[in-house]
Amino acid sequence: MMRRILLALLCGALSWPAWAEKLVELNTRPGVSLRFLLLEPPGEARANLILLMGGEGQLKLSAAGELGAGMGNFLVRTRQAWADMGFRVAVVDAPSDMPRGLLGDFREGEAHAADLAAVSDYLKQGAALPVWLVGTSRGTTSAAAAALLRPDKVDGLVLTSSLDSGRGSLTGLPLERLSVPVLMIQHRRDDCRASHAYNLGPVIDRLRADRPRELMLMDGGKSEGDPCQPWAWHGYNGIESRVLGLAGRWVLAHSRH
Repeated sequence: MMRRILLALLCGALSWPAWAEKLVELNTRPGVSLRFLLLEPPGEARANLILLMGGEGQLKLSAAGELGAGMGNFLVRTRQAWADMGFRVAVVDAPSDMPRGLLGDFREGEAHAADLAAVSDYLKQGAALPVWLVGTSRGTTSAAAAALLRPDKVDGLVLTSSLDSGRGSLTGLPLERLSVPVLMIQHRRDDCRASHAYNLGPVIDRLRADRPRELMLMDGGKSEGDPCQPWAWHGYNGIESRVLGLAGRWVLAHSRH
């Protein structure tokens, strides 16, 4: 109940309009389908974004496009705000062959990259604009791995609350091979055990110096509940607008048209 109240207050504070989104379902691999929510900007689109949540990566989207999970996730709850900044936004669910979510090493594998490549192709067919992957928490591993495996489908990365230690984190990926701009955003006080800001120096150092790269450290907001959950500093509780504003400007400044 408290999270529903907080979400309602947050929506009011940011003056978001009613959702204007539709359900899209693609056949991404043989025998596999993937659902995502597509939001169009109110005016001319400026870039395409694919939003990748953390945790188990499940929205549990119904055939009517209703969310069954993930409503409070930082990227999911701000999806309309991204669209209002001029982005076409795809919020991706887990594929049909992963009914329990993106478990094990799936986020780092070719199947996941193929799914995201199919979404990228769909978005570019609708608007021939750059496609950026925006991940949060475990979603940052999805974003970076897909950019490494399918570099022709990704024009840039925004990585928020990155996992920077342990299995399934960015540290296990060959980040030095990334050939796209990378923006990393982290809360200074993020107390999730695998995403401490002080571990990100070596991650940034491994990114190519001849490509745009930046780490933005955030302050403020409030932390409630589990430090790895969306209403903690890990999820930018209370500073969503600031984070989105910084990220949006950086994406537009580093997009190739």
